[in-house]
Amino acid sequence: MNAGIASFILQSIALGILFASADAQAVEPARMHVNGVDLSYIEQGGGAPVILLHGGMGDYSSWQPQLEPFTRRFRVITYSRRYSFPNDNPSVPRAYSPWTDVEDLAALIRRLRLHDVRLVGQSAGAFVALAFALKHPDAVHSLVLSEPPAHQLIRSTANGEAAYQDFMTTVMIPAANSFRQNDVQHAMKTFVNGMAATNRFDGLSPEARADAMRNARSIEALCLSADPFPVLSRVELGRLRIPTLVVTGENTIRIHKLVNGELARLLPNVSSVTIAGAGHGSPRENSSAFNEAVLEFFRVDAIAN
Repeated sequence: MNAGIASFILQSIALGILFASADAQAVEPARMHVNGVDLSYIEQGGGAPVILLHGGMGDYSSWQPQLEPFTRRFRVITYSRRYSFPNDNPSVPRAYSPWTDVEDLAALIRRLRLHDVRLVGQSAGAFVALAFALKHPDAVHSLVLSEPPAHQLIRSTANGEAAYQDFMTTVMIPAANSFRQNDVQHAMKTFVNGMAATNRFDGLSPEARADAMRNARSIEALCLSADPFPVLSRVELGRLRIPTLVVTGENTIRIHKLVNGELARLLPNVSSVTIAGAGHGSPRENSSAFNEAVLEFFRVDAIAN
């Protein structure tokens, strides 16, 4: 392997930038029209349903490292949220909220006639999974939450407000300003570097940068949203009896560690795991450890229930 190819692979993993492998590309996604938009999705395997919800820079193909091990035991559905590749839905960023994705997920579950679903989410997808469970607890069997940006939860904690303000002033606000100026590349550079806490974007190969840019509309919708990180009720979280696994990357940025710690404190039926050597994108950055943790959680939960 030459140095250029090796650098591309390592950079993509380190950032958690999510791209399709040859196997993923061989599976042509189906399309479902719900809530006035098209959602691209694939289904594989059989058994109890597991829905995989990608992060802001991801799409339906992001979960390729999970498909083969998960489909041995489960019916797995992975889909692209409304502004992610290859969807081409009209964008209304200011009106967008993660609650929009919650309604899309509810419609997808109804259309596929799913019940007692296991939701596995990463980043923004984890927020959608958690918010959906709060609104539709009877529809959810269990939750796996890999660093949901439930940032409002930490603002009243000792160190949380400072971490929140730092994230907003160094990542969200500058990225939003660049999107407003139609400088999409600079906006994505700001966002990617902020999530990695290093200057990663400039060192990306053209291929890796293209993979980041193809889901820029999703990040734009988040950054320009009037409500990018909705408030979740602490009281409702404390009543959520759904078995939940909270996943933290060992090397993730401070705000995500604080949020995960608060969730572990608030949720009554929770277990936690730290994925060694991974940052915010642990499902890809250390997929073997992530898969092992999630499948073990499902196994123990099945025995307990």
